[in-house]
Amino acid sequence: MSRKRDGALLEQAAALVRAADCFVITAGAGMGVDSGLPDFRGNQGFWQAYPPYARLGLSFVECANPEHFQRDPAFGWGFYGHRTNLYRDTVPHDGFGLIKSWIEQKAAPHFVVTSNVDGQFQKAGFDDDRILEVHGSIHWLQCLSPCSDTIWTNQEQIPVDPVTMRAGNVPRCPRCNGVSRPNILMFGDWSWLPDRTHQQEQRLQQFLAEQLDTKMVVIELGAGTAIPTIRTMSERLGWRYAAATVIRINTREPEIAPPHVGLACGALEGLNAINNLL
Repeated sequence: MSRKRDGALLEQAAALVRAADCFVITAGAGMGVDSGLPDFRGNQGFWQAYPPYARLGLSFVECANPEHFQRDPAFGWGFYGHRTNLYRDTVPHDGFGLIKSWIEQKAAPHFVVTSNVDGQFQKAGFDDDRILEVHGSIHWLQCLSPCSDTIWTNQEQIPVDPVTMRAGNVPRCPRCNGVSRPNILMFGDWSWLPDRTHQQEQRLQQFLAEQLDTKMVVIELGAGTAIPTIRTMSERLGWRYAAATVIRINTREPEIAPPHVGLACGALEGLNAINNLL
């Protein structure tokens, strides 16, 4: 894509943000890369982030599976304990603040839809009641069985051996003392409790019902095609609502049909470039 074409698309994106009356932020894994979070795209990306699993020949799909909590809880919690600690230590990049400033300047209605389980939008100051985490959150736990529909906040301290990727502490269910697990939809999952996510979905539907005639901008950040949940959501909003336009910011897969706008760059780079034009 030519520099002239890039510039025109950025101007179009900035004009959309400038004119927006409400915002929907849709975010995939690429949103966290600029905060230093690992890119799990493909086995090589996953193994670069987690060399012990490369030695074991285990892919991300194989590690993100609840069967490990059943067969070998310390191994299952090795992966999710490490991610819990990583996400707790991560500082959201400046792009979160840019989006928040655009919303606040306009006092605009907004909602966030993310496939990420890291809680970075909450950490960046977004209202928890205006976030849909479609795959759940690592910051909430549930019973593995489950013995009830109860979930609770993840306050666990989970040391992990970086060589074996085994957890030194296996969190337990406070009701039955069985093994607990993150309230995350995993691959091959049979026991995820979706009630929290369903309540978030209901709040999103109520929000959308109130924005039928509003000039909406959907800002999609780092959402790939491998698991297209977020891209599908963005496109559905973009085509369903006559006054909605999608800005897709994606390094590898920015394609989207007009009148929507695709920017071939990372999340922070794209948000900074738009902000510089506002």
